[in-house]
Amino acid sequence: MATPAQARVDLAAIRHNVALLKERAGGAELMGAVKADAYGHGLVPASEAVLEGGASRLGTAFVREALELRAAGVTAPILAWLLTPGEPLDEALAEDVELSASDEGRLGEIEAAARRTGRTAKLHLEADTGMSRGGSPLAAWPGLLDGALKLRAEGVVEIVGLWSHFACADIPGHPSIEQQQEAYRTALKLAERAGAAGSHVIRHLSNSAATVTLPEARYDLVRPGIAMYGLSPIPELGDFGLRPAMTLVAQAGLVKRVPEGSGVSYAHLYVTDRETTLGLVPLGYADGILRHATGRAEVLAGGRRRLIAGRVCMDQFMIDMGDDALSAGDEVVLFGPGDGGEPTAQEWADNLGTITHEIVTRIGSRVPRVYEHRRSE
Repeated sequence: MATPAQARVDLAAIRHNVALLKERAGGAELMGAVKADAYGHGLVPASEAVLEGGASRLGTAFVREALELRAAGVTAPILAWLLTPGEPLDEALAEDVELSASDEGRLGEIEAAARRTGRTAKLHLEADTGMSRGGSPLAAWPGLLDGALKLRAEGVVEIVGLWSHFACADIPGHPSIEQQQEAYRTALKLAERAGAAGSHVIRHLSNSAATVTLPEARYDLVRPGIAMYGLSPIPELGDFGLRPAMTLVAQAGLVKRVPEGSGVSYAHLYVTDRETTLGLVPLGYADGILRHATGRAEVLAGGRRRLIAGRVCMDQFMIDMGDDALSAGDEVVLFGPGDGGEPTAQEWADNLGTITHEIVTRIGSRVPRVYEHRRSE
């Protein structure tokens, strides 16, 4: 290992997961959500694997993510859906990036960029069906449709998508799931009556959880995210055949014997109860290892699971090896698929009271991504 730590990313696993999700989606297209550096897996290599696995489109949160993909030579359709004032929309249109509008303000900015560049903006309109986050409330939806249709009549925009997002699809049976589907159906009916829908307009609602559990919500396209990287969107229902793509490893640094009663790391939250061997792992909260992992998360070292001993520091944490052997340079596995007995990202999430999204997306830029093709296909 050339660096103190690596996030090893199995691109074959990503291809496998996308192919599996594509199969689950029936005849719907698949837009791979690759925002946040492809959920920490590396934007460009992971996006290429997503497309190779069967996705026909990509989705990013921000325009700058979409532009990075274009600069890398990715030609597939890309939707950037989270627009804030001042985004580089002229460049987005020049690079054929599709854009989303939830209100008249964003629509106005897209209009201005289209007029400046002379390029027709490909527009997705987002309805708020009950998440109360992005999207147009249904009360304002007819006005947004009307504004977009006027611009379409001038050739300023092309309406290519009508979409929304689930709040609780990962909680099977939650009453909001059907409520949101009904609200989305209402939004589609209003769009149809206004003349903003049709066979050329893509309807999309489903995230990872809905893709695997709600066939009635797949419409024309599904937008899986976390599931593409092999992490279950509904852990209590199993892994759905997904394969975790990321394995986080580090080289043991300093290894030393300390006497009974030695306080370990800041605040001496951990005190040795015997003479023991301590190992230093060169990853810390600056690298995305939550400080909250102190005394909660495990790693695989010397053939066994070890609890993090003492407070996680900015650049390092300690493990207690007891009388087991560990040498500087030996590999420590924080999480991976679990094949070798190592913890999984799901276990880390469960132990820390969070979700796997946070575990993998927090891994910082000091940790290089190393790409592998391990899974037989």
